[in-house]
Amino acid sequence: MILNFSNKAAEEICENNFSKAIPREFCLRAKALLTIMHATDTLNDLKIKGQPPNIRLHKLKGNRSDEWSVTIRLPYCITFKFKNGDFYDVKIENYHKG
Repeated sequence: MILNFSNKAAEEICENNFSKAIPREFCLRAKALLTIMHATDTLNDLKIKGQPPNIRLHKLKGNRSDEWSVTIRLPYCITFKFKNGDFYDVKIENYHKG
């Protein structure tokens, strides 16, 4: 279950299916991934239920090593922390740009 969002884009997509922060053509996939996350309580379930190809579930490194990422469509990702079956600090971002 998603406990909280860390940015407006993720919250808008979840509530309204749209955010000006990401291209419109990515919104449907982002909404699908957020819906799966909200209905899931393990990362393995996310891999199984998250059948959209190339979600690229992976753990981040460095100062963000406590976070995970799934790909909407490059360069946009949903990043999050995961603990005790819950997703929190869920954010839609391009964390690759420096």
